[in-house]
Amino acid sequence: MNVDLRHLRNFLAVAEENSFTAASKRLHLAQPTLTRSIRALEESLGVRLFDRTTRRIALTPKGSRLRESLMPIIRQLDSTLADIRGGQALRIGFAWGLPELLSTLAVRFGRENASEVELVRRDTAMAGLDTGDVDVALLRGEIQARGVRCVQLYEEERIAAVPTASPLARRPEVRWAELARWPLVVNVVSGTTFPWMWPDGTRPEVGAECRNFDEWLEKVAAGAGFGTAPASAARRYTHPGVRLVPLRDAPLVRTHLAFPVHGTHPLASHLADAAWHAFRKVNTPAGKPG
Repeated sequence: MNVDLRHLRNFLAVAEENSFTAASKRLHLAQPTLTRSIRALEESLGVRLFDRTTRRIALTPKGSRLRESLMPIIRQLDSTLADIRGGQALRIGFAWGLPELLSTLAVRFGRENASEVELVRRDTAMAGLDTGDVDVALLRGEIQARGVRCVQLYEEERIAAVPTASPLARRPEVRWAELARWPLVVNVVSGTTFPWMWPDGTRPEVGAECRNFDEWLEKVAAGAGFGTAPASAARRYTHPGVRLVPLRDAPLVRTHLAFPVHGTHPLASHLADAAWHAFRKVNTPAGKPG
């Protein structure tokens, strides 16, 4: 018999609604599609399940028997599937500066999809995505990894972070090209600013290297050099030894949600799609997402 679960769910909807019109609305199906599905089920079973007239439909004795047998089976199946799906948490990785809009969306998304959502910090270039520690990762900059799908959420401006003792700290703003005259603190793992981003011959020297955002902030405060970061993220962190200065003419920072192309969590792509729509709807000016 060529019977699948879709046919059986469609049958139950018609049986419960006593109407093809009402059932098609409930199932979000065109009525002719639903009619063909019921007809295919009847042909596969070799019985009539509904008596149809121009005014009404009614279950046949065989149809009533099928409905009574199916209802507990489908309820048990739905309960089992919900338990299994709910048991696998969706892990969202980030290295630093998780946007408020994304964290709020993640909580709502988990509630709507009956799935636990975990926010996981990992100080790695892929925020735990490459090691399997997370299912989805917030990544900034240009992503070169293979086997990963990236959904760009937004672009934003940079802000300069300079030691409070630096002459730059007294400036109302700094141009990108000017920064090349001072040493640069580079976060080699999850940073977004590197010497190669300036033209040849005008690149800043590396004053210090670090491996996470906290180290980066401390080294800037200690006077090892300047740094730049996405404006919205940088403003969430404060340090008495660091001044944040508006930065002009700097390249924008792209922010993505990334997840594996194969073997990914079943909700990963849905979260990325929901996040893309949420950030697009907000439509905040560059430098003020979330």
